[in-house]
Amino acid sequence: MQLKNWLKGGVATVALTLAAGTAMADGANIFVIGGKPDDPFWSIVMRGAMDAGIVVEAQGGSVTWLGPQNYDNLGVDAAELIRQAIDQGADAIVGPDWVPEAMDPAFEAVVAAGIPLVIYNAGGLAAADRLGAMNYVGSDDYRAGESAGAYMAENGNTNGVCLNTLPGAANVEAFCSGFVDGITAAGGTGDVLPLPATSFGSATAVAQAVRAHLLQHPEVNAIFAVGNVDSNSAVSGIAQAGRAGQVQVCGINFDESILNNIANGTQLCAIDQQGYHQGFMAVSILNGYVNYGLSIPTREILTGPGIIDSSNVEATIAGVAAGTR
Repeated sequence: MQLKNWLKGGVATVALTLAAGTAMADGANIFVIGGKPDDPFWSIVMRGAMDAGIVVEAQGGSVTWLGPQNYDNLGVDAAELIRQAIDQGADAIVGPDWVPEAMDPAFEAVVAAGIPLVIYNAGGLAAADRLGAMNYVGSDDYRAGESAGAYMAENGNTNGVCLNTLPGAANVEAFCSGFVDGITAAGGTGDVLPLPATSFGSATAVAQAVRAHLLQHPEVNAIFAVGNVDSNSAVSGIAQAGRAGQVQVCGINFDESILNNIANGTQLCAIDQQGYHQGFMAVSILNGYVNYGLSIPTREILTGPGIIDSSNVEATIAGVAAGTR
């Protein structure tokens, strides 16, 4: 396994390659576009992809992970990564359709080049259909937000706000739209707080934004976060506003800290999209197709959403300790 860094086309990238031995026959060289390797959620997706890569490697191929250095210019940078994968001779490509207007032309170039494509994590079956991809592997982003909104309202947290720390990203917009609809349908009220894209994963920026919003809007008692780092930051911001115990948090994805917060009542719930499955299944599908012509007739393969709360948190902790949840 090799970690490579390079600058190409003005975009700094990080690539993690699991390469086959030179004595093996040619196999599938699969490129996976994803988030930063040090992003807590994307590190789990990457582990799934690289675990599937063990089989790819045994059959003579390789799996290469391409991720941006940051999320400041997500759509443009991700599109450049897709084009890098084409230029480097990919036999198959996996990618999320985060920002369609920026990324779709690059995905269309993948299909035009005759390279098999799987959309995962963001975009849904609609993106797979629009782009001519084989499958979509991931959660339904709108339903994930909708489930969180309904759950929070049903548990007494009826005035909510979604922290949109990646405005313009299709999956994040869907999370927030679903949240507002879910909490409203359950009898509550919902709103969206857009923050600069540089705030995504920034503990200080998100905590300060949450504190300020709660001080200005004392009626808010529910916060929905679009990532596990933002969830932890929201908990901190609530405490800084003096609202601990009065405002509950639910968020997309989770880590050990979040599970502990759910267990002790500091966080109400987390929405599970099973990122390990997303990476593992997307790579496995393409490896089988390139090598043997295998295909999965169910084109939409959903890995979520699921709700983690106090009723099932203990059963989830072991998976986090193993690095797969």
